Amino acid sequence: MAKFELKLPKMGESVAEATVTNWLKKVGDKIEADEAVLEIATDKVDSEVPSEVAGTLTEILFNVDDVVKVGQTIAIIDTEGGSAPIESPKEEVVEAVAQIEKAIEVVKETVQAAPSVEVDFSASEKFFSPLVKNIAKEEGISIAELESIKGTGKEGRVTKDDIITYVKDRANKPAIAPAPKAETVTVEAQKEQVKVETPKADASKAEPTSEKKIPVSVNGQDEIIEMDRMRKLISGYMVASKQTSAHVQSFIEVDVTNIVNWRNKVKDAFEKREGEKLTFTPIFMEAVAKAIKDFPMINISVEGDYIIKKKNINLGMAAALPNGNLIVPVIKNADMLNLVGLTKIVNDLANRARNNQLKPDEIQGGTYTVTNVGTFGSVFGTPIINQPQVAILALGAIRKVPAVIEAPTGDYIGIRHKMFLSHSYDHRVVDGSLGGQFVKRVADYLEGFSENREF
Repeated sequence: MAKFELKLPKMGESVAEATVTNWLKKVGDKIEADEAVLEIATDKVDSEVPSEVAGTLTEILFNVDDVVKVGQTIAIIDTEGGSAPIESPKEEVVEAVAQIEKAIEVVKETVQAAPSVEVDFSASEKFFSPLVKNIAKEEGISIAELESIKGTGKEGRVTKDDIITYVKDRANKPAIAPAPKAETVTVEAQKEQVKVETPKADASKAEPTSEKKIPVSVNGQDEIIEMDRMRKLISGYMVASKQTSAHVQSFIEVDVTNIVNWRNKVKDAFEKREGEKLTFTPIFMEAVAKAIKDFPMINISVEGDYIIKKKNINLGMAAALPNGNLIVPVIKNADMLNLVGLTKIVNDLANRARNNQLKPDEIQGGTYTVTNVGTFGSVFGTPIINQPQVAILALGAIRKVPAVIEAPTGDYIGIRHKMFLSHSYDHRVVDGSLGGQFVKRVADYLEGFSENREF
């Protein structure tokens, strides 16, 4: 049998390592191609690592809680295809190619085959197994097509069967893109991935930690509960942020009556047309993105004695999870989205966050964060900055309150919908003038919202 090294795959531009959280297979277990072997955690996102080949798991090189770098070998699999893997293609690939060639023959009857197309998979944030990538390359499937395939694997991952079905369906359509010749099918890509020598455990593997000191209940009645992995991460981030940034806050009350009335008026029509529920969050995100464009020095980070002014406006959206923990998915280039686009991405990120389906890159790269403390009835709060950002905005609960209303005929008392905006910022680089002007500009955009706005 040939030895195959299962490596930790690339999971996003900003992800360099992951923690092993659970082995789904043990030594001696049979594994199918594209079958999940272990579970890993990157920062706050959990995912699975599938096998690229069929075979038997013979060696596990990392234990649970070990930290593994992208590209490191994490397990050894004995393949079931002979002793010279470099000279022959993987069985799974040959089997897949054989099925695809049948579909290609149908294509040839109507379309002249074109040379195979190189596909740049690094342009996609989605994870595709090597087997799926190879099939896509041989069939000239573009990255846009590959991303459009509805996957049946975990977290919507595209499996071998998914892409084979797609190729067959595409071949049966009357108008299709040119397909590659069957003769161009090759397994050169696999040669580099299959190695004969037996690897050694990587020396850079995380060293075993010292034994933890477990607290003891003095009266014997208190319950000792160890933090889960995510809570430990959050705890560390919060303490580090308070030790790093000089936190200071500004507060402002905002009249959002126009927004409440407009949403009540259009929410049913909005959902009917767009298929999305219209919440207040995208409206607030739109106002924040506009204010950041007006005050770009809020959209910065600090590195030593230098200020990094961010080009993109990537808004973090703090979301509470069912288990009580917190996660912050990021809306990339929020200033380029209209209200409909913001609504769709806010709902998508929130739903996938609650179902633990976020990708590593979707919680990275934020430049400013918004948290909605009003969801739990809080009027205002003093949120902790999400490092390495320099500011965070907390949205308080919307309440009906009596207010003085100015009119040409005189002032009078009326019932208005109001809320507090709580702005925490890093006084090392953001003074009260900038911090206060920024949150005031957000309030101005919200109070200037037109009840006659179209969506």
